[in-house]
Amino acid sequence: MAEGFIIMLYEYSPELCIFIVSICFVISIAAVLSWFGFGIPGILQSFEDSESSLQIPERRMMRVKNPFALELNSTTSSYSGGVRLRPHCLENCVLTCYWGCAVHGLQKALWDHEQGILITTPLQFEQALRGSYQHRSTLFIEKREHAEILCQLPGDSSAQDAGSLSTARYPFVALLTLEQPDKRELYEIVASVSVIHISHENFRLPSRLLYQYLLTVQGHVYDLKQLFMSANHRSRAEDSDLFCKGKEQKQEGDERATTATAASSSEEEGSVRGDRDCVVCQNAPVNQVLLPCRHTCLCDSCVERFHQCPVCRANVWESFALYQKTLHYGDRA
Repeated sequence: MAEGFIIMLYEYSPELCIFIVSICFVISIAAVLSWFGFGIPGILQSFEDSESSLQIPERRMMRVKNPFALELNSTTSSYSGGVRLRPHCLENCVLTCYWGCAVHGLQKALWDHEQGILITTPLQFEQALRGSYQHRSTLFIEKREHAEILCQLPGDSSAQDAGSLSTARYPFVALLTLEQPDKRELYEIVASVSVIHISHENFRLPSRLLYQYLLTVQGHVYDLKQLFMSANHRSRAEDSDLFCKGKEQKQEGDERATTATAASSSEEEGSVRGDRDCVVCQNAPVNQVLLPCRHTCLCDSCVERFHQCPVCRANVWESFALYQKTLHYGDRA
């Protein structure tokens, strides 16, 4: 019946027949796409429609001062020559080094801290480890001392490697805690745990920091991860930007303070506001960190137009700003 109608319509007016068939075809394609959940192709959408259709969730920042920072000299670290570390501490601290620390023991200690058995001193950390390490040494770090220190195994120590299994022991774990008990009340972060791999015969991977954890007085454990920033932006910022498990951390220049993103706002802009190194517009400072890839490459305006990272093409789930605009009296956060 439909074929007969089309043939009759074509004999009456070929142009009208072609027009009606085309309209029916377009309607059918649109119905099929909407049924299977496909939207209109992006090439057919206007720029304004694509910009307003999906908004990337944005996190806010909250300033938290971190009294600990630890750098590793990876070029000279070995079991025979020791591990060279450069601490940056706002207060007098205790550096406790654990060689051949059991992976299960360390994870159990971090779990205990989250369950309310707070770790604020080396003794509490050692009790949580329950002796699951091969050797321990302790050093005292003076306030604001930036000199490089050498952590070495004694010559008669049996901890000359991390064992035959890469998942059994961490070669080196460094614990930083505040020396004076009254100072622990001034900081939300009370301990820093750094897991370091040391190149040895069984595993000749380069020596490097594997993980860094911050332990807070509320019983939280935050995993620090470095942000991926452009070289010129990083050189001017003079800070190492870190992402912290559900919060992001950013060290400040002299005091090595750390900012953690949360559902609050930061109220200070940094010196990088003058930088013009957005990878897209090249006319505004980089200020947005894309998650989960952690690339820091977009300004505040361009981040609204991208749902994929322009560096690695990973999907962007959310973002956060390194610096929030200063709020004036009467403004709402």
